[in-house]
Amino acid sequence: MAHEIGLHSLEPAPGSRRRKKRVGRGEGSGVGKTSGRGQKGAGSRSGSKRSVNLEGGQMPIHMRMRKLRGPHMKKSMPFEQYGRTHTQPVNLRDLDARFDDGAEVTPETLVGKGLAKRKGVPVKVLGQGDVSKKLTVQAHGFSKTAREKIEGAGGTCVLLEG
Repeated sequence: MAHEIGLHSLEPAPGSRRRKKRVGRGEGSGVGKTSGRGQKGAGSRSGSKRSVNLEGGQMPIHMRMRKLRGPHMKKSMPFEQYGRTHTQPVNLRDLDARFDDGAEVTPETLVGKGLAKRKGVPVKVLGQGDVSKKLTVQAHGFSKTAREKIEGAGGTCVLLEG
């Protein structure tokens, strides 16, 4: 008769579980008498918990690490370069696709068209793609190629402060 499989016959795979170590069950077991706690001292007493961050006489790692960590601290190197300006990019191909000839492009109109969605972050126009329309573009920054292409198409670039 075949072995019936069901909830009543479920068991872990052989060798996947290890038996619990039964300490203090006689000298012959190998873990009798002091039950693996060594001789005297705080570690042998009940309720003793060895602190994870205790390093003896050595300076603990959290005190050896340098301070001022985290993305909010502009002076901390691994996360953020000091003095970097943050801008959100808008490419010319997107302007050409979303705006009509002679339109005025401002950060507010860009938000309305689904570009430059991050609030309070300066907008920089980049020169990827081509522009075939005469646009008046107002932004906080322009790349060299973007400025050349906009002015080449008969448009103007207005640099915003802030």
